[in-house]
Amino acid sequence: MESEVKEEVPVHEEFILCGGVETQVLKCGPWTDLFKDPSATRPKLLIFIITGNPGFSMFYVPFAKALYSAINRRFPVWVISHAGQVVAPKDKKILATPDDPNAQEIKDIYGLSGQIEHKLAFLRTHVPKETKLVLIGHSIGSYICLQILKHAPEMPIIRACLLFPTIERMSETPNGRIATPLLCWLRYALYASSYLLLKPCPETVKSWLIRMVLQRMNLQSEHSLLSLLEPFCLANAAYLGGQEMMQVVKRDNETIKEHLSKLTFYYGTIDRWCPTQYYEDMKKDFPEGDIRLCEKKIPHAFVLYSHQDMADMVADWLKDDLAKIDAAE
Repeated sequence: MESEVKEEVPVHEEFILCGGVETQVLKCGPWTDLFKDPSATRPKLLIFIITGNPGFSMFYVPFAKALYSAINRRFPVWVISHAGQVVAPKDKKILATPDDPNAQEIKDIYGLSGQIEHKLAFLRTHVPKETKLVLIGHSIGSYICLQILKHAPEMPIIRACLLFPTIERMSETPNGRIATPLLCWLRYALYASSYLLLKPCPETVKSWLIRMVLQRMNLQSEHSLLSLLEPFCLANAAYLGGQEMMQVVKRDNETIKEHLSKLTFYYGTIDRWCPTQYYEDMKKDFPEGDIRLCEKKIPHAFVLYSHQDMADMVADWLKDDLAKIDAAE
């Protein structure tokens, strides 16, 4: 089944100018421009995936394909990269229009608040206002989803699935205690070493290294992964990570309470970014919420090894919401 999904599901890759920065968008399904589709055939809903950090969206393609198949290909599933974390191949056209508000620069776009504005800018420009939205956030993508709900109440978001959500006390987690000094205090040493090691490295060597790593991990990709070894992208991922450690501290209970009926939280049992204590605290503070604990020992980086399991679960959570959309057509 998994190999069939990989072969048959159409995935359209494009690079757009969003917030003044080239941004990769991967689109599962035949819909590539929601505005050009006649209103009668335009999909009534978009499933929009916001990645963790690093935001290498190509790693999310197997999950997006599996989810698209699990919902019987009724609605498009899109994945957006974080600003500055994917570079377009030299021969790839960057799409933009002269009056596109996304061409306007966003302040500190590679930081946490800038990444939130980056996603809002994309949704406001590339998705029709009447198109209903399902947000799927992974890790820091869950935090960004909550901020979208907070700052864009006008958007018709019917559900937000927050997977392994890093939405509070990140620096206090087992991984956070290791990452905080590296990302906040030793960041420039990381920058310098990555530039010294990787900048002179030919693209052919980088491609070979990436192929070897993917082969060892039993993974495949039909899209360029050179951004994995691009110092500019790695520096931006580290910069965002440092801001996460400093800014993702207190859980936004007000936003969660306001939108609780739309939210599904999924916590891991072996997640060093989000201890089970955080799950227990959420259950205690929001007993009526849809707050789930993993029963399959799925790792935080589920997109690498457990994308099919997660896609099947998410499709099941969305079953009633999608049935309502189908019934309204």
